[in-house]
Amino acid sequence: MSERAPYGTWKSPITAERITGGSTSTDDVIIDAATTKIYHLEGRPSEKGRCVLVESETGREIVGKDVNVRTGVHEYGSGSAIVHDGIAYYSNISDNRVHKVSVKEGSQAEPITPENKAYRYACLNVHPNSPRLLVSILEDHTNDTPSTVVNTLVIIDAEAKTVTPLVSGADFYALPNLADDKKSLTLSNTTAIAKEGSNGFLAWANENKLVWMCDVSGFTNPWKYDVSTKEAGPVFPSPVMEDFAGCLWLLSFFPFAIVDEAGKVGVFKAYRDGRNVLYRVDIETGNRQQIDNPYVVVECMRSVSNKVDQSEKVILGTIANKDNLDTSFTAIIAPGAVSKGPDFDSSLAPPNEELLHVIYYPPHNPAYAGTSIEGEKPPCVVNVHGGPTGIAQQGLNWKIQYWTTRGFAWLDVNYGGSFGYGKEYINRLWHGWGAVDVEDCITASQLIAQAPHSLIDPKRIVIRGSSSGGLTVLNALSNSSNTEVFAAATSLYGVTDLVGLVKDTHKFESQYMFSLVGGSLEDTKPFEKRSPINYVDKINRPLLILQGDIDRVVPKAQAEKVYESIKKRGGVVEYKLYPGEGHGFRMKETQRDALERELDFYERALGLRDGVKL
Repeated sequence: MSERAPYGTWKSPITAERITGGSTSTDDVIIDAATTKIYHLEGRPSEKGRCVLVESETGREIVGKDVNVRTGVHEYGSGSAIVHDGIAYYSNISDNRVHKVSVKEGSQAEPITPENKAYRYACLNVHPNSPRLLVSILEDHTNDTPSTVVNTLVIIDAEAKTVTPLVSGADFYALPNLADDKKSLTLSNTTAIAKEGSNGFLAWANENKLVWMCDVSGFTNPWKYDVSTKEAGPVFPSPVMEDFAGCLWLLSFFPFAIVDEAGKVGVFKAYRDGRNVLYRVDIETGNRQQIDNPYVVVECMRSVSNKVDQSEKVILGTIANKDNLDTSFTAIIAPGAVSKGPDFDSSLAPPNEELLHVIYYPPHNPAYAGTSIEGEKPPCVVNVHGGPTGIAQQGLNWKIQYWTTRGFAWLDVNYGGSFGYGKEYINRLWHGWGAVDVEDCITASQLIAQAPHSLIDPKRIVIRGSSSGGLTVLNALSNSSNTEVFAAATSLYGVTDLVGLVKDTHKFESQYMFSLVGGSLEDTKPFEKRSPINYVDKINRPLLILQGDIDRVVPKAQAEKVYESIKKRGGVVEYKLYPGEGHGFRMKETQRDALERELDFYERALGLRDGVKL
C-alpha cells in the first residue's frame, strides 16, 4: 500500500550508483555504406568516460581496451570515427592520431597520421573509389591561442601515412561530404548558395543536388541547390513554422537522411513544442508527410542504404517513458514510477511579454500517495540548459527521475535564446545573455508557483545550471530583478567572469560572446555588467560549485574566484574540484558524486532532514 511522506523526503529506488554504474551513452551512429553494417560510439562513465566503437548488432568492441575514440576538435569533439568496407578509422584522443583497424575480431590497429599531439582530427570521410584516401578536418594547436589555432581540410593517405592540405583559409570547417560523382565535396561557395540567414548541415542528395538548413524564413527549414543550374531555394513551397535543425555544436549528429537512390526523398526531423517530429519529404516537390514514431527526442538519423529495396533507416532517439526500455535497473522500478508530467501547457504567457517555454515534471513515486503534510506543495529544481543557445527536450531522463521520485518537482526552462522555437525566439538572447535568460528563469519559477498553476512551493525553489547555465544561475542570485526567488543553487562548471572568458577561451567560442553580450576587447563594460564575479557580494543564498580541473572552456580559476570571495565574507558556499574532468563530467565516480552531493546540499539548504539546516 502506498504511504505518505513530506515532499523531498521520499525513498527512491533510483540511486546515483544505479544511474551511473551501468549506464552508457550513444554518442554517434555510424553506417558502413559498403557493407550496410551498423556501428555506434558508446560513452562509458564506468571506464573513466572512455568512448568505444561498437558493432551494434553483436555489441562487440572494435577497438582495444586502451583506446578512447574521441577528438578535441572545437573542444566539444564528435565526428571521431567512420567505418568503410570493413575498415574502421578513428581518432584516439590519447595520442590525437588517426588509426585504422579491420572490424574482424582480433585485428590490430595502426596509426595512419604522424605523431603530433598538437594535431586534432575529426569528420573523417573515405573516398569511395580510393579508400586509402580520407578527407578530414585538421585542427592545429601548435600555437595554442584562439587567434593562432589553425583549422584546415586535409587528405590523409592511409597507406603512405601522410597528411596533405586540401583547403584552408576559413576559420572553421564542418561535415565534409563526398558526392556520388566521387569528385565533389560539400565546399561550394555558400555565399552563392544562400546570401542571407544562417546555413549549415550541407549534404549531397545526389551528385547534382545539395541539401542544407537555412533560417532565412525565420525558421530553420531545408534548402536545396542544383549544381548544374546554380539555382538555390527552399525545399518547401512555403515556410514551415518549425525548426528542422539546431545549432551545429557537434560534428556528428545529422538532422536528416536521404533514403532513396535517386536522392529525391529524405527523412527530416523538426522541433515542435520541445519534442521532435519526423517527416518524409519529397525534395523535388517539397511535399511532406509526418511519420508516426514513438520517439520524443531524435538525435540523428542515418540511412543504411539509399536503394529503394533496402530502405532501412537508423534513428537514435529517446522515448517518453520506460515501457520496453532496456536498462540495467528496470527490474526494481515499478511501471508507474516515471514522472510523465500533468496536463500542463508548456508555453507560459507572462503579462505583456512573449511566450516562455518550459517543461514541468511533477513529483511521482508509486510507493507514495503524496505528501503527509496538508496543503504542502513540493520543492522544485529549476534546471537551466547550457549553450546558451541549446534546448531542454522532453523524454525519459533518469537524472530527472532521480529527483521526482524523491518528491521534488523539476522544471526545465527553455528561456529566450533556446533553439527549436524559431529565429525570433533565439535572437532574444543576442546581446541579452546574462539578463534575458535570468529573468525568464525567475519568471517561469514564479508563474508555476502562483495561481492558476500553484504547482510548487515558492519558498523552496532551487536552481541549477551547467556551463552557460551556470552563469544564469549565478546572475539569478546576484544580478537580477529578484535575487530572493531561489533558496539555493548549484553551478556546474559555470561561467563567472565574461571578461576573463573572452580573453581566455578556446577558438571555437572566441567570438561567441560578442554576439551574446555585445562589447569588444576594447570595450569590456557589457561583459563586466553581466559577469557574476562582479556581484558576488550580493549572493546570500547557499551555493554549491562543481568544477573539472582540466576544463578548457570554463577554466577552474573562474569557479575558484567565486568560491573564495563568498567564503571570505562568511557566506554559505561549497566547492568540489574533480581531477581529470573537463567541460562536462564523463567519469562514473564524478557523475555519482556530483548527483549525491547536490541532493545532500539541497536537503540541508531546505531543511529536509530533521535537525539539519545550512
